[in-house]
Amino acid sequence: MATYLDFEYKIKDIQEDIISAQVRHDLGAVEELKKKLDKEVEKIYKNLSDFQKLQLARHLDRPYALDYINLIMRDKYEIHGDRHFRDDPAILCYIGYIGDEKVMVIGEQKGRGTKNKLKRNFGMPHPEGYRKALRAAKLAEKFNIPVLMLIDTPGAYPGIGAEERNQSEAIARNLLELAELKVPTVSVVIGEGGSGGALAIGVADKFAMMRYSIFSVISPEGCAAILWNDPKKVEIATNALKITSADLKELDLIDDIIDEPLIGAHREKEKAAEVLKEYFLEEVAKLKEMSEEERMEIRYAKLTKPGAFKE
Repeated sequence: MATYLDFEYKIKDIQEDIISAQVRHDLGAVEELKKKLDKEVEKIYKNLSDFQKLQLARHLDRPYALDYINLIMRDKYEIHGDRHFRDDPAILCYIGYIGDEKVMVIGEQKGRGTKNKLKRNFGMPHPEGYRKALRAAKLAEKFNIPVLMLIDTPGAYPGIGAEERNQSEAIARNLLELAELKVPTVSVVIGEGGSGGALAIGVADKFAMMRYSIFSVISPEGCAAILWNDPKKVEIATNALKITSADLKELDLIDDIIDEPLIGAHREKEKAAEVLKEYFLEEVAKLKEMSEEERMEIRYAKLTKPGAFKE
């Protein structure tokens, strides 16, 4: 059963009418209803608030990293473990092919259903997850394989065990090592990009966001709790934080916005996966045209550019 947000119910009604018309073999009604659906989708999705975009980024039906991996990769093989402590299921690492390109894909996985959510720790990686991601990235570097990183996490796990195993060091190490990685790298926020948990696999030659994804230093709920101690002010916090892809592009903090289907990746997963695949292959082709020195210089300039100061 598809899940619908409060502002999507008109779309749900029309889609149900289309199914009824198809069952009746009323082709004329189907065509009219499809036109009506297109108008309703354009009306709703071209006028979304920042809070509604946040809801879409967290939508239960939105494709997760494993969905994209299954849709765009072939001949894939999963890599497990950080060679220090254990395997963290919140981080996925796969080597395989996207098109004709041999690649390493690293992604954060939230999981669906209670059992899988617990297994994946709700998409909140432990230190060993980030160390596994770095091991996979270094393996890709060794064999000169491009890296695609898929960001989708509310944040790094803040539990006692994670702190005991040095969560902050693991994230900081990834920032340093990924900045120096010699192979072409592309990082994409596919859903929710939360704080350092997202940054740990977010340092890349190209950093992009899906149309309805969000990227933030803190969750709107956390912001509302700290500033106002009032969970009802989540929407105000969302607007203030400037966390949408359009906001971050305007601030020049990301390179590109990937145009997932207007109705959202949660409604058209295959089309969203195809757009992501095309973006990755195009950007890798461009990066491969540069020398290693050129890529490193551009990456360094990009990473040191954000921010402003006044004397």
